[in-house]
Amino acid sequence: MNKILLTGLILLFVFSCTEKSKTFKPLIEPISESVYASGTISSKGQYQVFPKTSGILEKIYVSEGDSVSISSILFSISNESSRYNRANAELAAEFSDLKNNQDKLRDLETSIDLAQKKLIQDSLLYDRQKALWSQNIGSKLQLEQSELNYINSKSNYKSIQYKLRDLKKQLRFSDQQSKTNLMLSSSLNDDHFVRSSLDGRIYTILKEVGEMVGPQTPVAVVGSANEFIINLQVDEYDIVKIKKGLIVYITLDSYKGKSFKAMITKINPIMNERTKTFTVEAEFIEKPTVLYPNLTVEANIVITTKEKALTIPRKYLINDSFVIDKSGNKKYVTTGLKDYQKVEILQGISETDELKIPE
Repeated sequence: MNKILLTGLILLFVFSCTEKSKTFKPLIEPISESVYASGTISSKGQYQVFPKTSGILEKIYVSEGDSVSISSILFSISNESSRYNRANAELAAEFSDLKNNQDKLRDLETSIDLAQKKLIQDSLLYDRQKALWSQNIGSKLQLEQSELNYINSKSNYKSIQYKLRDLKKQLRFSDQQSKTNLMLSSSLNDDHFVRSSLDGRIYTILKEVGEMVGPQTPVAVVGSANEFIINLQVDEYDIVKIKKGLIVYITLDSYKGKSFKAMITKINPIMNERTKTFTVEAEFIEKPTVLYPNLTVEANIVITTKEKALTIPRKYLINDSFVIDKSGNKKYVTTGLKDYQKVEILQGISETDELKIPE
């Protein structure tokens, strides 16, 4: 056998035996139980921008990375039919304006004035004819004719009054309706300008000038420029342990070797059936200097912590219930908190016991 190979095997055997012969005494130290989760960063209030109307993307007023304020215009959309509708609404509003229909009212008011004068005249003639008839002067035909004239005048006067009242109602209705239609048309016309819903930053623009867009087509992604949310996916087996206010330690690939403190702020109470996870939101207490949406993160959500606990490395534990002392005897232990490296021992051994790594 090759001497070098033989020497290597001997050294490996010796090292293995030495490693197994090592003993370890339990330590009194802090321990925390935590839940692992992974996820991504998103800017606070981050949303996809959708137009309210369909048309051709006419102009883009911003660039990716730009800061924007609430209600500032981001895009404009061209739609000729909407412009024509607004023009028609303006014409209709002008035609139906109450001020422009005063002549119709004045005509009826003049007719009412004439009808009232005729009514007064016919009433006087009728009263005179009745007085003559009571003195046996005149004919009954004259009396009946004067009475009929009075009734007709009275009916005509009331009829014109009703027409004036109806005309006023109709003109007011037409005036209000045309103005409402103009407001609606103006609102629809304003829909051709896509505006920001918050003060923030343009993270991406998804369309180019000349493309067809509509209410089902996102054109950009906008979010806060300085505030960020940590979106974590927590396994269904762990979700019952999670509550608001728990401390989270975040690591990012962009910041190797560093962790950042955060806190749970929201638990979305529905499980993703495909991934069998719940989305939990956290916000930074200690924030990295530079952040971007969609950065990946890993997190340890601290469930509970003990400042003084009797602990051993997890590799010394057998089936979560036994340890091996230095004499090779198996001892039953009761465990408490666990993290990824160590476990708390509640009963079964003390800090003076020496333990061996199980073979």
